[in-house]
Amino acid sequence: MSHEAGALHGDFASLRPSWLGVPEDVNALVPDLWPANVERAAGTLHIGGLSVEKLAAEFGTPAYVFDEDDFRARCRAWTEAFEGADVFYAAKAFCSKAVLRAAAEEGLSVDVCTAGEIAVALAAGLDPARLGLHGNNKSLAELHQAVEIGIGRIVVDSLQEIERLDTIAGELGRRPMVMVRVNVGVEAHTHEYIATAHEDQKFGFSLADGDAYEAARRVAHADNLELLGLHSHIGSQIFDTAAFEVSAARVARLHAQLQTDLDITLAELDLGGGFGMAYTTQDDPQPPAVIAAALRRIVDRECAAASIDVPRLSIEPGRSIVGPSTFTLYEVGTVKPVTLSAGASRLYVSVDGGISDNIRTALYDATYSATLASRSSTATPALARVVGKHCESGDIVVKDEFLPADIAPGDLIAVPGTGAYCRSMGSNYNHVPRPPVVAVRNGEARVILARETVEDLLRLDLG
Repeated sequence: MSHEAGALHGDFASLRPSWLGVPEDVNALVPDLWPANVERAAGTLHIGGLSVEKLAAEFGTPAYVFDEDDFRARCRAWTEAFEGADVFYAAKAFCSKAVLRAAAEEGLSVDVCTAGEIAVALAAGLDPARLGLHGNNKSLAELHQAVEIGIGRIVVDSLQEIERLDTIAGELGRRPMVMVRVNVGVEAHTHEYIATAHEDQKFGFSLADGDAYEAARRVAHADNLELLGLHSHIGSQIFDTAAFEVSAARVARLHAQLQTDLDITLAELDLGGGFGMAYTTQDDPQPPAVIAAALRRIVDRECAAASIDVPRLSIEPGRSIVGPSTFTLYEVGTVKPVTLSAGASRLYVSVDGGISDNIRTALYDATYSATLASRSSTATPALARVVGKHCESGDIVVKDEFLPADIAPGDLIAVPGTGAYCRSMGSNYNHVPRPPVVAVRNGEARVILARETVEDLLRLDLG
Protein backbone atom coordinates (compact mmCIF):
# COMPACT_ATOMS: atom_id res chain seq x y z
CA MET A 1 0.00 0.00 0.00
CA SER A 2 2.34 2.72 -1.19
CA HIS A 3 -0.24 5.44 -0.57
CA GLU A 4 -0.29 4.67 3.18
CA ALA A 5 3.24 5.88 3.78
CA GLY A 6 2.75 8.78 1.42
CA ALA A 7 -0.39 9.94 3.19
CA LEU A 8 1.29 9.82 6.56
CA HIS A 9 4.78 11.04 5.79
CA GLY A 10 4.50 13.08 2.61
CA ASP A 11 3.95 16.82 2.53
CA PHE A 12 0.16 16.49 2.64
CA ALA A 13 -0.37 19.33 5.11
CA SER A 14 -0.69 21.73 2.19
CA LEU A 15 -3.29 19.47 0.56
CA ARG A 16 -5.81 19.59 3.39
CA PRO A 17 -7.64 22.47 5.08
CA SER A 18 -6.13 23.75 8.31
CA TRP A 19 -9.11 22.64 10.39
CA LEU A 20 -8.75 18.98 9.37
CA GLY A 21 -6.31 17.29 11.73
CA VAL A 22 -4.97 13.76 11.50
CA PRO A 23 -7.27 11.70 13.77
CA GLU A 24 -5.83 9.71 16.63
CA ASP A 25 -8.53 7.12 15.99
CA VAL A 26 -9.79 6.99 12.42
CA ASN A 27 -12.85 5.03 13.60
CA ALA A 28 -13.99 7.63 16.15
CA LEU A 29 -17.21 9.54 15.56
CA VAL A 30 -17.59 13.24 16.31
CA PRO A 31 -20.96 13.27 18.12
CA ASP A 32 -21.94 16.78 16.97
CA LEU A 33 -21.92 15.63 13.34
CA TRP A 34 -24.21 12.62 13.72
CA PRO A 35 -27.84 11.94 14.63
CA ALA A 36 -28.36 11.25 18.33
CA ASN A 37 -29.01 7.54 17.86
CA VAL A 38 -25.91 6.72 15.83
CA GLU A 39 -23.09 4.73 17.41
CA ARG A 40 -20.35 2.33 16.45
CA ALA A 41 -20.96 -1.15 17.86
CA ALA A 42 -18.66 -4.11 17.19
CA GLY A 43 -16.89 -1.90 14.67
CA THR A 44 -20.00 -1.24 12.58
CA LEU A 45 -22.06 1.93 12.43
CA HIS A 46 -25.54 1.50 13.93
CA ILE A 47 -28.55 3.78 13.98
CA GLY A 48 -31.38 3.09 16.39
CA GLY A 49 -29.92 -0.34 17.03
CA LEU A 50 -29.79 -1.30 13.33
CA SER A 51 -26.46 -1.87 11.58
CA VAL A 52 -25.72 -0.11 8.32
CA GLU A 53 -24.90 -3.49 6.82
CA LYS A 54 -28.46 -4.62 7.54
CA LEU A 55 -29.86 -1.39 6.09
CA ALA A 56 -27.71 -1.69 2.97
CA ALA A 57 -28.75 -5.29 2.46
CA GLU A 58 -32.44 -4.48 2.79
CA PHE A 59 -32.67 -1.08 1.08
CA GLY A 60 -29.58 -0.88 -1.11
CA THR A 61 -27.13 1.98 -1.54
CA PRO A 62 -26.90 4.84 -1.87
CA ALA A 63 -29.59 5.68 0.67
CA TYR A 64 -30.43 8.58 2.94
CA VAL A 65 -30.86 7.23 6.48
CA PHE A 66 -33.11 9.42 8.65
CA ASP A 67 -33.17 9.30 12.46
CA GLU A 68 -36.79 10.20 13.17
CA ASP A 69 -36.36 10.53 16.95
CA ASP A 70 -33.43 12.88 16.42
CA PHE A 71 -35.55 15.00 14.07
CA ARG A 72 -38.43 15.15 16.55
CA ALA A 73 -36.09 16.10 19.40
CA ARG A 74 -34.68 18.97 17.35
CA CYS A 75 -38.21 20.16 16.58
CA ARG A 76 -38.98 20.21 20.31
CA ALA A 77 -35.73 22.05 21.10
CA TRP A 78 -36.78 24.92 18.83
CA THR A 79 -40.37 25.10 20.08
CA GLU A 80 -39.21 25.05 23.70
CA ALA A 81 -36.57 27.74 23.12
CA PHE A 82 -39.11 29.93 21.31
CA GLU A 83 -42.05 29.27 23.59
CA GLY A 84 -44.85 31.69 22.71
CA ALA A 85 -43.49 32.18 19.19
CA ASP A 86 -44.40 30.52 15.90
CA VAL A 87 -41.81 28.05 14.67
CA PHE A 88 -42.14 27.16 10.98
CA TYR A 89 -40.25 24.18 9.59
CA ALA A 90 -38.74 25.23 6.24
CA ALA A 91 -39.97 22.49 3.90
CA LYS A 92 -37.46 23.41 1.21
CA ALA A 93 -34.72 21.78 3.32
CA PHE A 94 -36.41 18.40 2.97
CA CYS A 95 -40.03 17.78 2.10
CA SER A 96 -41.96 14.54 2.48
CA LYS A 97 -45.31 13.60 3.95
CA ALA A 98 -43.74 11.74 6.85
CA VAL A 99 -41.37 14.55 7.78
CA LEU A 100 -43.95 17.33 7.52
CA ARG A 101 -46.39 15.25 9.56
CA ALA A 102 -43.75 14.64 12.25
CA ALA A 103 -42.92 18.35 12.39
CA ALA A 104 -46.61 19.22 12.82
CA GLU A 105 -47.01 16.58 15.53
CA GLU A 106 -44.14 18.22 17.43
CA GLY A 107 -45.87 21.60 17.32
CA LEU A 108 -44.30 23.24 14.29
CA SER A 109 -46.01 25.03 11.45
CA VAL A 110 -44.58 24.60 7.95
CA ASP A 111 -43.09 27.09 5.50
CA VAL A 112 -43.76 26.20 1.84
CA CYS A 113 -42.80 27.99 -1.37
CA THR A 114 -44.35 26.11 -4.30
CA ALA A 115 -47.52 24.31 -5.29
CA GLY A 116 -45.62 21.04 -4.95
CA GLU A 117 -44.70 21.69 -1.34
CA ILE A 118 -48.28 22.78 -0.63
CA ALA A 119 -49.50 19.51 -2.13
CA VAL A 120 -47.21 17.45 0.10
CA ALA A 121 -48.30 19.36 3.20
CA LEU A 122 -51.97 18.85 2.39
CA ALA A 123 -51.39 15.16 1.59
CA ALA A 124 -49.73 14.84 5.00
CA GLY A 125 -52.94 16.11 6.59
CA LEU A 126 -51.64 19.50 7.74
CA ASP A 127 -54.04 22.33 8.47
CA PRO A 128 -53.57 25.03 5.77
CA ALA A 129 -53.82 27.66 8.51
CA ARG A 130 -50.47 26.36 9.81
CA LEU A 131 -48.72 26.95 6.50
CA GLY A 132 -46.79 30.00 5.37
CA LEU A 133 -46.17 30.66 1.67
CA HIS A 134 -42.90 32.15 0.42
CA GLY A 135 -41.44 32.81 -3.01
CA ASN A 136 -40.22 35.70 -5.12
CA ASN A 137 -42.28 34.72 -8.17
CA LYS A 138 -45.41 32.92 -7.04
CA SER A 139 -47.68 32.01 -9.92
CA LEU A 140 -51.26 33.22 -10.13
CA ALA A 141 -52.36 29.61 -9.61
CA GLU A 142 -50.27 29.34 -6.43
CA LEU A 143 -51.64 32.61 -5.06
CA HIS A 144 -55.18 31.57 -5.93
CA GLN A 145 -54.78 28.22 -4.20
CA ALA A 146 -53.20 29.82 -1.13
CA VAL A 147 -56.11 32.22 -0.69
CA GLU A 148 -58.75 29.63 -1.52
CA ILE A 149 -57.58 27.01 0.98
CA GLY A 150 -56.83 29.55 3.70
CA ILE A 151 -53.05 29.39 4.05
CA GLY A 152 -52.10 31.08 7.30
CA ARG A 153 -49.76 33.70 5.88
CA ILE A 154 -48.43 34.81 2.54
CA VAL A 155 -45.05 36.56 2.43
CA VAL A 156 -45.11 39.05 -0.43
CA ASP A 157 -41.98 39.87 -2.40
CA SER A 158 -42.93 42.49 -5.03
CA LEU A 159 -45.39 45.30 -5.65
CA GLN A 160 -46.89 43.32 -8.55
CA GLU A 161 -47.56 40.45 -6.19
CA ILE A 162 -49.36 42.73 -3.76
CA GLU A 163 -51.67 43.87 -6.57
CA ARG A 164 -52.26 40.32 -7.80
CA LEU A 165 -52.97 39.02 -4.33
CA ASP A 166 -55.37 41.85 -3.54
CA THR A 167 -57.29 41.15 -6.76
CA ILE A 168 -57.47 37.40 -6.15
CA ALA A 169 -58.57 37.88 -2.56
CA GLY A 170 -61.31 40.24 -3.69
CA GLU A 171 -62.56 37.75 -6.28
CA LEU A 172 -62.68 34.98 -3.68
CA GLY A 173 -64.14 37.13 -0.95
CA ARG A 174 -61.22 36.38 1.40
CA ARG A 175 -58.83 38.51 3.43
CA PRO A 176 -55.48 36.67 3.69
CA MET A 177 -52.85 37.51 6.28
CA VAL A 178 -49.80 39.05 4.59
CA MET A 179 -46.21 39.65 5.64
CA VAL A 180 -43.77 41.88 3.78
CA ARG A 181 -40.30 40.48 3.18
CA VAL A 182 -37.73 43.11 4.10
CA ASN A 183 -34.21 43.16 2.71
CA VAL A 184 -32.38 44.59 5.72
CA GLY A 185 -28.96 44.93 4.06
CA VAL A 186 -27.18 42.52 6.41
CA GLU A 187 -24.71 40.29 4.59
CA ALA A 188 -24.11 37.32 6.86
CA HIS A 189 -20.89 35.30 6.72
CA THR A 190 -22.06 32.66 4.28
CA HIS A 191 -21.69 31.67 0.64
CA GLU A 192 -22.62 34.40 -1.86
CA TYR A 193 -25.48 32.38 -3.32
CA ILE A 194 -27.13 31.71 0.03
CA ALA A 195 -26.70 35.17 1.53
CA THR A 196 -30.12 36.69 1.01
CA ALA A 197 -30.15 40.09 2.67
CA HIS A 198 -27.53 42.09 0.78
CA GLU A 199 -28.89 44.64 -1.68
CA ASP A 200 -27.99 43.01 -5.01
CA GLN A 201 -30.29 39.96 -5.00
CA LYS A 202 -33.79 38.89 -5.94
CA PHE A 203 -35.54 38.59 -2.58
CA GLY A 204 -37.50 41.15 -0.64
CA PHE A 205 -38.02 44.90 -0.49
CA SER A 206 -35.05 47.11 0.30
CA LEU A 207 -35.12 48.77 3.68
CA ALA A 208 -32.51 51.36 2.76
CA ASP A 209 -34.35 52.96 -0.16
CA GLY A 210 -37.81 52.92 1.40
CA ASP A 211 -39.26 50.12 -0.75
CA ALA A 212 -40.10 48.01 2.30
CA TYR A 213 -41.96 50.88 3.92
CA GLU A 214 -43.94 51.51 0.73
CA ALA A 215 -44.79 47.83 0.30
CA ALA A 216 -46.08 47.60 3.86
CA ARG A 217 -48.08 50.80 3.39
CA ARG A 218 -49.73 49.38 0.26
CA VAL A 219 -50.66 46.13 2.00
CA ALA A 220 -52.07 48.05 4.95
CA HIS A 221 -54.24 50.14 2.64
CA ALA A 222 -55.28 47.30 0.33
CA ASP A 223 -58.98 46.49 0.22
CA ASN A 224 -58.64 42.73 0.68
CA LEU A 225 -55.37 42.15 2.55
CA GLU A 226 -54.48 42.09 6.25
CA LEU A 227 -50.96 43.20 7.15
CA LEU A 228 -49.75 40.70 9.74
CA GLY A 229 -46.21 42.01 10.01
CA LEU A 230 -42.71 42.06 8.57
CA HIS A 231 -40.43 39.23 7.54
CA SER A 232 -36.64 39.15 7.30
CA HIS A 233 -34.28 36.38 6.21
CA ILE A 234 -30.55 37.09 5.97
CA GLY A 235 -29.14 33.86 4.55
CA SER A 236 -28.30 30.27 5.34
CA GLN A 237 -25.73 28.33 7.37
CA ILE A 238 -25.10 31.27 9.71
CA PHE A 239 -23.30 30.83 13.04
CA ASP A 240 -22.77 34.42 14.13
CA THR A 241 -25.75 35.58 16.20
CA ALA A 242 -24.53 39.18 15.75
CA ALA A 243 -25.81 39.08 12.16
CA PHE A 244 -29.26 38.09 13.38
CA GLU A 245 -29.15 40.79 16.05
CA VAL A 246 -28.38 43.53 13.52
CA SER A 247 -31.11 42.25 11.23
CA ALA A 248 -33.63 42.02 14.08
CA ALA A 249 -32.81 45.55 15.20
CA ARG A 250 -33.35 47.03 11.74
CA VAL A 251 -36.60 45.25 10.99
CA ALA A 252 -37.91 46.00 14.50
CA ARG A 253 -37.30 49.72 13.92
CA LEU A 254 -39.28 49.59 10.68
CA HIS A 255 -42.01 47.68 12.52
CA ALA A 256 -42.22 50.48 15.09
CA GLN A 257 -42.16 53.22 12.44
CA LEU A 258 -45.02 51.65 10.49
CA GLN A 259 -47.16 51.29 13.60
CA THR A 260 -46.61 54.95 14.46
CA ASP A 261 -46.99 56.42 10.97
CA LEU A 262 -49.95 54.31 9.85
CA ASP A 263 -51.62 54.06 13.25
CA ILE A 264 -51.87 50.26 13.00
CA THR A 265 -50.79 47.30 15.08
CA LEU A 266 -48.52 44.73 13.50
CA ALA A 267 -49.08 41.49 15.34
CA GLU A 268 -46.02 39.53 14.23
CA LEU A 269 -42.34 39.85 13.40
CA ASP A 270 -40.74 36.98 11.46
CA LEU A 271 -36.95 36.77 11.72
CA GLY A 272 -36.61 33.96 9.19
CA GLY A 273 -34.20 31.05 9.39
CA GLY A 274 -30.70 30.29 8.18
CA PHE A 275 -29.42 28.91 11.48
CA GLY A 276 -26.28 26.87 10.93
CA MET A 277 -25.50 23.22 11.59
CA ALA A 278 -22.26 21.27 11.95
CA TYR A 279 -20.99 19.52 8.83
CA THR A 280 -17.38 19.25 10.03
CA THR A 281 -15.38 20.03 13.16
CA GLN A 282 -14.87 23.61 11.95
CA ASP A 283 -18.57 24.37 12.44
CA ASP A 284 -19.85 25.59 15.81
CA PRO A 285 -23.62 26.16 15.71
CA GLN A 286 -25.39 27.86 18.60
CA PRO A 287 -28.13 25.92 20.42
CA PRO A 288 -31.71 27.14 19.93
CA ALA A 289 -31.89 28.53 23.47
CA VAL A 290 -28.91 30.83 22.87
CA ILE A 291 -30.33 32.04 19.56
CA ALA A 292 -33.75 32.62 21.13
CA ALA A 293 -32.31 34.66 24.00
CA ALA A 294 -30.30 36.87 21.64
CA LEU A 295 -33.22 37.55 19.31
CA ARG A 296 -35.70 38.23 22.10
CA ARG A 297 -33.27 40.61 23.78
CA ILE A 298 -32.81 42.77 20.70
CA VAL A 299 -36.51 42.85 19.78
CA ASP A 300 -37.47 43.74 23.37
CA ARG A 301 -34.91 46.55 23.38
CA GLU A 302 -36.05 48.05 20.07
CA CYS A 303 -39.72 47.87 21.00
CA ALA A 304 -39.05 49.48 24.38
CA ALA A 305 -37.15 52.30 22.67
CA ALA A 306 -40.11 52.88 20.36
CA SER A 307 -42.69 52.55 23.18
CA ILE A 308 -44.62 49.82 21.37
CA ASP A 309 -45.75 46.37 22.40
CA VAL A 310 -43.47 43.46 21.60
CA PRO A 311 -44.95 41.56 18.65
CA ARG A 312 -45.29 37.81 18.48
CA LEU A 313 -42.11 36.38 16.99
CA SER A 314 -41.81 33.71 14.33
CA ILE A 315 -38.79 31.89 12.93
CA GLU A 316 -38.20 29.38 10.13
CA PRO A 317 -35.50 26.79 10.89
CA GLY A 318 -35.08 24.01 8.36
CA ARG A 319 -31.49 22.88 7.88
CA SER A 320 -30.72 23.02 11.61
CA ILE A 321 -33.58 20.59 12.32
CA VAL A 322 -33.43 18.05 9.51
CA GLY A 323 -29.82 18.39 8.37
CA PRO A 324 -28.10 16.63 11.29
CA SER A 325 -30.81 13.96 11.49
CA THR A 326 -29.70 12.16 8.31
CA PHE A 327 -26.61 10.54 6.85
CA THR A 328 -26.07 9.10 3.38
CA LEU A 329 -24.88 5.52 3.08
CA TYR A 330 -22.72 4.64 0.07
CA GLU A 331 -20.84 1.59 -1.14
CA VAL A 332 -17.25 1.99 -2.28
CA GLY A 333 -16.66 0.96 -5.89
CA THR A 334 -13.02 1.81 -6.58
CA VAL A 335 -10.09 3.18 -4.60
CA LYS A 336 -7.38 5.02 -6.51
CA PRO A 337 -4.22 6.37 -4.81
CA VAL A 338 -2.96 9.46 -6.64
CA THR A 339 0.62 10.57 -5.97
CA LEU A 340 0.96 14.33 -5.68
CA SER A 341 3.79 16.77 -5.02
CA ALA A 342 6.54 16.14 -2.45
CA GLY A 343 5.70 12.46 -2.29
CA ALA A 344 2.31 13.00 -0.74
CA SER A 345 -0.73 11.15 -2.02
CA ARG A 346 -4.47 11.32 -1.87
CA LEU A 347 -6.91 8.44 -2.01
CA TYR A 348 -9.76 8.92 -4.47
CA VAL A 349 -12.58 6.82 -3.04
CA SER A 350 -15.39 6.42 -5.57
CA VAL A 351 -18.89 5.64 -4.32
CA ASP A 352 -22.15 4.64 -5.99
CA GLY A 353 -23.76 8.08 -5.70
CA GLY A 354 -22.42 11.59 -6.06
CA ILE A 355 -23.55 14.89 -7.48
CA SER A 356 -27.05 13.55 -8.16
CA ASP A 357 -27.73 12.95 -4.45
CA ASN A 358 -25.57 15.75 -3.02
CA ILE A 359 -24.88 18.72 -5.24
CA ARG A 360 -23.93 21.06 -2.40
CA THR A 361 -20.19 20.40 -2.56
CA ALA A 362 -20.13 21.35 -6.24
CA LEU A 363 -22.66 24.17 -5.97
CA TYR A 364 -21.62 25.89 -2.74
CA ASP A 365 -18.10 24.54 -2.16
CA ALA A 366 -19.64 22.88 0.89
CA THR A 367 -17.63 20.68 3.23
CA TYR A 368 -18.64 17.28 4.59
CA SER A 369 -17.21 14.52 6.74
CA ALA A 370 -17.22 10.77 6.22
CA THR A 371 -16.46 7.55 8.05
CA LEU A 372 -15.87 3.93 7.17
CA ALA A 373 -19.19 2.49 8.32
CA SER A 374 -19.19 -1.27 7.72
CA ARG A 375 -16.19 -2.11 9.89
CA SER A 376 -13.50 -0.61 12.06
CA SER A 377 -9.89 -0.49 10.91
CA THR A 378 -6.46 -0.51 12.48
CA ALA A 379 -4.87 0.95 9.36
CA THR A 380 -3.22 4.35 9.43
CA PRO A 381 -5.26 7.39 8.35
CA ALA A 382 -4.95 8.36 4.70
CA LEU A 383 -5.94 11.69 3.23
CA ALA A 384 -8.93 10.89 1.02
CA ARG A 385 -11.43 12.50 -1.30
CA VAL A 386 -14.82 10.83 -1.66
CA VAL A 387 -16.08 11.21 -5.22
CA GLY A 388 -19.12 10.08 -7.13
CA LYS A 389 -19.76 8.03 -10.25
CA HIS A 390 -20.84 10.85 -12.56
CA CYS A 391 -18.97 12.09 -15.61
CA GLU A 392 -17.92 15.38 -14.00
CA SER A 393 -14.57 16.27 -12.46
CA GLY A 394 -16.53 18.34 -9.94
CA ASP A 395 -18.47 15.28 -8.80
CA ILE A 396 -17.08 15.43 -5.27
CA VAL A 397 -19.00 14.39 -2.16
CA VAL A 398 -16.33 14.99 0.51
CA LYS A 399 -13.34 17.08 -0.53
CA ASP A 400 -11.03 16.29 2.37
CA GLU A 401 -11.23 13.55 4.97
CA PHE A 402 -8.99 11.04 6.68
CA LEU A 403 -10.17 7.48 6.06
CA PRO A 404 -8.39 4.21 6.87
CA ALA A 405 -5.66 3.47 4.36
CA ASP A 406 -7.05 -0.03 3.83
CA ILE A 407 -10.45 1.16 2.62
CA ALA A 408 -11.50 -1.09 -0.23
CA PRO A 409 -14.23 -1.83 -2.77
CA GLY A 410 -17.35 -3.18 -1.08
CA ASP A 411 -16.85 -1.13 2.10
CA LEU A 412 -19.68 1.12 3.21
CA ILE A 413 -19.07 4.83 3.81
CA ALA A 414 -21.44 7.11 5.73
CA VAL A 415 -21.55 10.89 5.17
CA PRO A 416 -23.34 12.77 7.98
CA GLY A 417 -25.30 16.01 7.76
CA THR A 418 -27.13 15.22 4.53
CA GLY A 419 -30.72 15.72 5.68
CA ALA A 420 -31.05 19.24 4.27
CA TYR A 421 -30.82 20.24 0.60
CA CYS A 422 -29.47 16.88 -0.58
CA ARG A 423 -32.55 14.84 -1.47
CA SER A 424 -34.49 18.07 -2.09
CA MET A 425 -31.89 19.30 -4.61
CA GLY A 426 -31.27 15.84 -6.04
CA SER A 427 -31.31 15.18 -9.76
CA ASN A 428 -31.22 12.40 -12.33
CA TYR A 429 -27.93 13.55 -13.85
CA ASN A 430 -26.49 10.83 -16.09
CA HIS A 431 -29.92 9.22 -15.69
CA VAL A 432 -29.11 7.98 -12.21
CA PRO A 433 -32.29 7.31 -10.18
CA ARG A 434 -32.51 9.17 -6.88
CA PRO A 435 -31.90 7.22 -3.63
CA PRO A 436 -34.58 6.33 -1.10
CA VAL A 437 -35.04 7.94 2.29
CA VAL A 438 -35.13 5.31 5.02
CA ALA A 439 -36.49 6.38 8.40
CA VAL A 440 -35.35 4.56 11.53
CA ARG A 441 -37.28 4.68 14.80
CA ASN A 442 -37.60 2.31 17.75
CA GLY A 443 -35.37 -0.28 16.13
CA GLU A 444 -37.42 -0.42 12.95
CA ALA A 445 -36.71 0.95 9.49
CA ARG A 446 -39.20 1.99 6.85
CA VAL A 447 -38.98 3.72 3.49
CA ILE A 448 -40.59 7.18 3.50
CA LEU A 449 -39.44 8.12 -0.02
CA ALA A 450 -38.99 5.25 -2.43
CA ARG A 451 -35.91 4.69 -4.53
CA GLU A 452 -36.44 5.78 -8.11
CA THR A 453 -35.93 3.19 -10.80
CA VAL A 454 -34.93 3.27 -14.44
CA GLU A 455 -38.56 2.45 -15.20
CA ASP A 456 -39.56 5.68 -13.42
CA LEU A 457 -37.25 7.63 -15.69
CA LEU A 458 -38.47 5.94 -18.84
CA ARG A 459 -42.11 6.47 -17.90
CA LEU A 460 -41.64 10.20 -18.39
CA ASP A 461 -39.76 9.78 -21.68
CA LEU A 462 -42.52 9.76 -24.30
CA GLY A 463 -40.22 9.10 -27.22
